[in-house]
This record gives sequence, structure tokens and C-alpha cells, in this order.
Amino acid sequence: MTTKEMAEKIENAAAEFTARTRYSNQIEAKVAGDQLLNLLSYLKTAGFDHLACILCVDWLKKDLFEIVYNLWSYSHKIHATVKTTVNRQEAVLATALSLWPQAQVYEQEIHEFFGVKFSGNPDLKPFFLHNWQDIPPLRKDFDTESYAKAAYGTLEEENGNEL
Repeated sequence: MTTKEMAEKIENAAAEFTARTRYSNQIEAKVAGDQLLNLLSYLKTAGFDHLACILCVDWLKKDLFEIVYNLWSYSHKIHATVKTTVNRQEAVLATALSLWPQAQVYEQEIHEFFGVKFSGNPDLKPFFLHNWQDIPPLRKDFDTESYAKAAYGTLEEENGNEL
């Protein structure tokens, strides 16, 4: 199956799905957050059996997080990039654990560093940021400099000037 045929197949599967060919072996599909699990389930049954990773992009000015799923089909030799967005203030998506158990690590990491919740995921505890008291540190509105000064103070040279 060609990427063009796969993109058409995805678009014909549900009115909420959009897909296009990006490169000779890559398609990009987009869907609203409430339909994400339906699209991922469809792709799994269509042969996209490998979840390579899940990424989060913070679009601060748009007040959105874009969640990106990278899938691979060994049978079709096609890479699928699936994108959805969620509001930064109410960032909740359904978990993909039932489809790909390895989604656990990616969802846990995105929750820890961006604050996106994955409903249905029973283990979103932090990997690194135990006892963290600030907003998630990979959000674009996180002020690294202010946090570092508050947590660790400032270094001063012998003449009293800040570095």
C-alpha cells in the first residue's frame, strides 16, 4: 500500500480524521483530542503496530499543547505522525496504554514535564521531579532563571557583582 492510499484510507475511516502524505514513506494524520483514541485504534488495526514515541510541543501563544505520536507499520513500511492538540489549562487526553504498553513511559514523562494528564493511566508519578513545587519545567512559561535563583541563590564574585 502506498502512503497516498493509506492517507485516503484513514480519511475515509471517519469524518473526524484528516491525513496527508508528507514524504514517500510518511503520512501525517490529525484529529481532535476526543477522537484521538479512535484514530490510534484504527491505525493499530491498519498495521501500525509500533509506537516509536510520543512527544509534546508547547504552543504558548496559542495556549495549546500539541501531542505527537510517531507510529511505524512494519507491514506497509510507512511512518505515521499523529497530531492532536489540547488546551494548556485543561490538558487531558485518553491513555494509549491499551494499544501500546510502552506508551506508559512517554505519558509519564509528558505528564511530569508538561503537566498533561492521560486519563486511564494508573501511574503518572514523576521519574525525576519528586517533591516538585513549581509548574512543570518544560512548559514555555516556566522561568528557569527565577527558579534557579530562588532554589539555589546567586553566585557573586569577590567584588560583589552577580555573575
